Amino acid sequence: MSNRAVLYFLFMVAVFAKGLTAVIQTQQTVMAAVGEDVHLSCQLMQSRDVLQVTWQKLSPDGKKKVLAAYNKNFGKTVIPGFVGKVEFKDAGLQNCSIVIRKVMEQDEGCYLCLFNTFPDGSLTGRTCLQLYELHEPILQIRESNSTEETVVSCSATGRPAPTVTLNVPQQDLYFSHNSTVSVTNTNGTVTVTTTAVLSGFHGNGAQVRCAARLLSVPEIQVFKTIPADGFNDESGSDENFTLIVTLITTVVVVSVAVVVTVLLRHKHKNRDDEEMEMTQEPMMTKTLISKTIS
Repeated sequence: MSNRAVLYFLFMVAVFAKGLTAVIQTQQTVMAAVGEDVHLSCQLMQSRDVLQVTWQKLSPDGKKKVLAAYNKNFGKTVIPGFVGKVEFKDAGLQNCSIVIRKVMEQDEGCYLCLFNTFPDGSLTGRTCLQLYELHEPILQIRESNSTEETVVSCSATGRPAPTVTLNVPQQDLYFSHNSTVSVTNTNGTVTVTTTAVLSGFHGNGAQVRCAARLLSVPEIQVFKTIPADGFNDESGSDENFTLIVTLITTVVVVSVAVVVTVLLRHKHKNRDDEEMEMTQEPMMTKTLISKTIS
């Protein structure tokens, strides 16, 4: 019965290939993050004799691929290859919606819902799925050649390209020499890096804010505080810590080497003593025998 239903649905799609204009309530664009479940819905706002509702995906080359259909006689059917990926949320001849599980890049695109009516033909609704991807920005602060300037950079990766902004709450501080660089990654995401010089810094503590925004997605913020004593002490502290770790590591390695050397020497000495005793024992035995005979 399943194969028969599939063939019938495909036949219905072919019969109603010419779509008619109708009032269909649907979302023009659906935004979703990669990995989320997406809900697509279509509702026919006119009273018609609907025989079947068919869901299709529109390929970039214009081809249409049938995903699922709800028929007046056969009920719900998901085309093989999409079972587990596409499910019905609301199955009806006037209001029909599906759920696409864990959407990936290949799921992005436009979807058609066809209300196949008799004798009018197909009434088509269209909704497009747009995926986004936004990762937490990385904020870096480093000292400049000038004691009153600090170089600040923030990078954020997303798809499509995110907007990255830098600001500082202190009124006596300001950013200058702003520059932004965008790099497209192999996976389709874009990394945007904004770099600026924080001027007016006189060694007082300051907090820097970086925000990454993407379309209508809520922005992601990160904060970092410049220490009141500047970067010299912090840098020196890091260098001292690294030096201490290096010294400790060196001492441990040397100590282990000394212990191993002593153990090896002791082992060799014991082996030499044993060999000497084994050599001397026959000689002593021979001497005793000689004395006894004489």
